[in-house]
Amino acid sequence: MDILTIFTISLIIIAAVDLYFMLHRDLMMLQQNSYRADRYTRWMNSNNETTTFRRIFAVIALFVTLVTNVPNLLGYPIAAIISVWNIFDLIFAKYKKPLVFTKRAVRLMCTALGIAAIIAIAAYFLSGDLSVVAVTLLAMVVLSPIVLLAAHTVLRPVENAINRGFYRDAEARLKSMPNLKIIGITGSYGKTSTKHYLNRILSEHFDVMMTPGSFNTTLGVIRTVREYLKPYNEVFIVEMGAKQLGDIKEICDLVHPSVGIITAVGEQHLESFKSIENVQKTKFELADSLPSDGFAVVNNDFPYIANRQISNVPSVRYSVSDNAPGGYHAENISYSSHGAAFTLITPDNQRIDFSTPLLGECNISNLIAAIAVAIHLGEPIGKIQYAVSHIEQVEHRLSRKVTPAGITIIDDAFNSNPDGSRMALDVLRSMTGGKRIVITPGMVELGDRQYELNKAFGAHIAQCADVAIIVGKYNREAIVEGIKTADFDDSNLFTVDTFAQAQATVSPLLSRGDTVLYENDLPDTYK
Repeated sequence: MDILTIFTISLIIIAAVDLYFMLHRDLMMLQQNSYRADRYTRWMNSNNETTTFRRIFAVIALFVTLVTNVPNLLGYPIAAIISVWNIFDLIFAKYKKPLVFTKRAVRLMCTALGIAAIIAIAAYFLSGDLSVVAVTLLAMVVLSPIVLLAAHTVLRPVENAINRGFYRDAEARLKSMPNLKIIGITGSYGKTSTKHYLNRILSEHFDVMMTPGSFNTTLGVIRTVREYLKPYNEVFIVEMGAKQLGDIKEICDLVHPSVGIITAVGEQHLESFKSIENVQKTKFELADSLPSDGFAVVNNDFPYIANRQISNVPSVRYSVSDNAPGGYHAENISYSSHGAAFTLITPDNQRIDFSTPLLGECNISNLIAAIAVAIHLGEPIGKIQYAVSHIEQVEHRLSRKVTPAGITIIDDAFNSNPDGSRMALDVLRSMTGGKRIVITPGMVELGDRQYELNKAFGAHIAQCADVAIIVGKYNREAIVEGIKTADFDDSNLFTVDTFAQAQATVSPLLSRGDTVLYENDLPDTYK
């Protein structure tokens, strides 16, 4: 075996490994885009994924093997070195949400690798030349998203058949529990927190199951029914997420809720919904799906809820302020180092006092919705008050903790939206024991209003914070411009690329009594 053959075989092996790790990263991003090819390709285009340094290096590796005036004895080692560098970079890259090798992910990876193997083998049989195989593999490294999307297309009938089987099984399990009370919760934001609060409150009186984590798609609900729901459960709380028209109705057609909560209709996911009117239509698919003897609970603090009538089912409206005539609203809201206290006014003018470890109007709003449903289901007021006073903060959703050094951390990193970020900043403004510091990359999925709303967010930061640390480049220009519209000390404005750099920046600034608000943490799909 001559030296060129050794180089060629070595390059084939290295290119194959490089292709595996590129496909691994592509699959991770496809998974984060809900295995939706349209969302994945939209993400690739919006994030310039085709021109990343990894992809450019792969193109260079391919180029040096194709240029005729570069001898193979020189080109192949150069291509191998570049590919090895790419492999190590992919192996040691850190991600906030790594690939989860579910059964579907395994099927996709195996199919993608199978397609790549067939193409490589075909290249050899058609040419009889190992160097063509090496070049073919390097080309597939450059075009790895296309290889993955080809696997996705091939598997679509299989995935559809598997999902239909899961759907029928979940449907049969639900039909076998006719006395199960099913509560649907949807909204542009607040639905996960409301779900947790309702689960805690109802658990004082009922045997309750809720969809775990962010299992708020049809497949997530199906998985919950098949793996978690028990025959003895009395109440099933179903969080319902959506990114386009029909998503909520699809979940309702499966679970048939009798009670529904709509927490918010706001400017979230406008990139896919296109307009707030479409957001409203989608969220109200829950109310429209309720039976005539059902019950809807809707948040009148949002104009696109307040202006939407409900005529098919009995309903009640709620509000943090007095914006729900004949419904529920809160009065005498106060905050302390221990949480919040408020008086709830009911539709029949009862005044019920509550205390809770939670902070922020958004959390009080979510509590009111949960309390309204608990009262509707007949839970005693004393049990509701006890549950509210012992409710646990939902991680990364305006949760509060104090470090041993006396620094208050307000963690609102799970997600961010115009209304929620405003409320979080208002909580920060109320903290007067020391410096008020906000660390944020801004808000996403706001469509054509992305820049405008992040600029307004920046202006509100200037009013509520003493120090601002802006993370990443995605919204940097808009937020900084908004901050600079107000009288804000430029020496207290920092821009960094990563949260690790933000931590390094904030650490020397901290002293006892300071408060740090973490507002949003963008996933790997944003730079």
